[in-house]
Amino acid sequence: MFVVAWGALVRATGSGAGCGSHWPTCQGEVIPLAPTTATIIELTHRVTSSLALIIVIVQLVAALIIFPRGHLARRASGWSVFFMITEALIGAGLVLFEKVAHDKSIARGWWMSAHLLNTFTLLACLGLAVFASSREGTPMAKPRGRSWLMLASALGAVLVTGVTGAIAALGDTLFPATSLREGLVMDLSPQAHVFLQLRALHPFAAAITAVHLLVVASAFSRSGKDARTREAARRVGILVVLQIAVGVANLALAAPTAMQLVHLLVADVLWLALVALTASVASETSTLTGSDKSASAVPLHAAHP
Repeated sequence: MFVVAWGALVRATGSGAGCGSHWPTCQGEVIPLAPTTATIIELTHRVTSSLALIIVIVQLVAALIIFPRGHLARRASGWSVFFMITEALIGAGLVLFEKVAHDKSIARGWWMSAHLLNTFTLLACLGLAVFASSREGTPMAKPRGRSWLMLASALGAVLVTGVTGAIAALGDTLFPATSLREGLVMDLSPQAHVFLQLRALHPFAAAITAVHLLVVASAFSRSGKDARTREAARRVGILVVLQIAVGVANLALAAPTAMQLVHLLVADVLWLALVALTASVASETSTLTGSDKSASAVPLHAAHP
């Protein structure tokens, strides 16, 4: 989470070019001798990202040692390493193709969207690894039914909203406003940059997603068969309300850097909570299905001794 937040700080402060267009070196050196503030911020992000990769690799090794073949903790840990590597490659691409600092190209928007989606996928894999480690032996059910439709649409809605949020944050960095009113004028201008036009969509996408998530959280907090599922649903609901409050504050204050970081961190925690709810429902459904099969097998066995 620290690495994700620091990456947002790199973008918000325009420090992405702090190491120039060099990667993996910084300004052509392993350790710059006369670093600027931007260089320190960017280099810190690279170092902490490298440490995070090492930790994730250690997690995979531990999962391979502790859990049996085919266990979800193994698979999730393996995918965590994969998406950690792709995360680094996307970051490298941003630097090498100079889609950082004050670059206003449309291509940068695509890069940032890919970065956000990869980050969320990485967090989901890490979350699933933790979930599977804490519920050893619990299988996962295959998606089906109305419950799965609700959860899949919720996950998709959060991803879409996250992408609009990434573009909105990019617009805040490239076209900063000193007040909400000034920001609205900039967004609604006929000559507005595409990032500003898309920035105006984020609050609407967020509002629709929030309503959907509250419906999902309410449904599973009442209908969940397992107490842990009901608790996971309640956490999602609480985080949605918190994120709404943080988002409104961020908008009203014209997106200061500190609020942008808080907004992103709450979004990440909310995403992890939703992934945990989905995994809990999956394990709950699998357990119930297994129980049904066992129950139905009893009379068949009795009828044919």
